[in-house]
Amino acid sequence: MNPLSWYSTAAALKQRSPDLLLIACWTPLLAPLCAVMKAVSGVRSVVLLHNFNAHEKLPGERLLQRLLTGSADAFITLSGSVQRQLDAFVPRKPSVSLFHPVDEPSVSAPGRSAARRALGLDSTARVLLFFGYVRPYKGLDLLLEAMVGVLRQDPSVRLVVAGEFIGSEARCRAMASRLALTGSVDFRPGYVPAAEVGMLFAAADAVVLPYRSATQSGVVPLAFSHGVPVIACAAGELSVQVRHRRSGWIVDRPGAGALADGIIDFFRSSDAALLREGIEEACASMSWDAFARGTTGFLRQVSEGKA
Repeated sequence: MNPLSWYSTAAALKQRSPDLLLIACWTPLLAPLCAVMKAVSGVRSVVLLHNFNAHEKLPGERLLQRLLTGSADAFITLSGSVQRQLDAFVPRKPSVSLFHPVDEPSVSAPGRSAARRALGLDSTARVLLFFGYVRPYKGLDLLLEAMVGVLRQDPSVRLVVAGEFIGSEARCRAMASRLALTGSVDFRPGYVPAAEVGMLFAAADAVVLPYRSATQSGVVPLAFSHGVPVIACAAGELSVQVRHRRSGWIVDRPGAGALADGIIDFFRSSDAALLREGIEEACASMSWDAFARGTTGFLRQVSEGKA
């Protein structure tokens, strides 16, 4: 959406005179949108805040944050870490901390054997999935290093990397080649169509999030919606989203060696029945119904001036 479209939308809102405007914001770069909407329409706005601090260094970030917090009337955050960042910046701004809800899978997934045949994976392999945008903070390089240690213990493990590269795909492929991982890593670069998402998750024994930093991750509820446990580094709120030994595995030490140990421990020690039960509990507690109740309750408070 370009600035002219922002202005036109804000002008249309002014004519309709809604009580509140809810705006989703996942990067400080969207702060001008919030400011334009508020200045032109005059409508009070509540920002659904995915991230307050940018994941990578962003020039003028503090200015953008001041613009965002100055133009928004209230905030809904999706994790405790984002809530703490917001509170430190504007302690008295009305806000509530909720969570990233779990979606129902949009397309029926095939069985594991069929999914692996379609993806060219051995039916007896242990399959790890790295899914989503590949960005430096997400630690794919750490996972590739960890795979060396994992394969020493279990040569049957395979890693599937599926998603768009924000950075150098060639560098990651070269690293895999240098580490002699070529036959154990399957790179599937580019946008993953909805019809293929279920197949990737159906083929996986676990999703791995080797993140160096995090607020929360939409990959966690996506994995849970497909019944797949998550192995995650203890970054940001990942250790809140994922319960150790219940809905996945948390690696609480930094580095590729610790990640390798966590993956090996998952395959050796995890209890499939407990994981299924834990994932079901997570899906229930992070449902859209629960999220909607929390959101509508807070919006009502803001509307009535009670927040």
